[in-house]
Amino acid sequence: MRTGFFYSLVFAFLTTVSMAAHAAPVVKPEAGNAPLMQEVSPKSQNGKIDLNVADVPTLLRELSGVGEAKANAIVAYRDMNGPFASVDELLEVKGIGKAILDRNREKLEVN
Repeated sequence: MRTGFFYSLVFAFLTTVSMAAHAAPVVKPEAGNAPLMQEVSPKSQNGKIDLNVADVPTLLRELSGVGEAKANAIVAYRDMNGPFASVDELLEVKGIGKAILDRNREKLEVN
């Protein structure tokens, strides 16, 4: 009988501790303490995107008609064939046609 009473007390104690741990308020970090990140864009001083240094997120954000697959294809082409010699070489990338190139020609450059 004493053993059963002892185990009941231990069970009640552990249940109370467990519920107190789950019911404790969650402390949210303050927004002011978040580290600041500076966005580094491969845009040149004239505001154009350099095809030889632009990454996938930049191509997605800046180019019209270019989705994730085409942006990945541009970077993969550059990795396989070396830097672009001209903006017109973008036509050799699978999925990039004349219409997309013409739409974005003013935004692009090759250095």
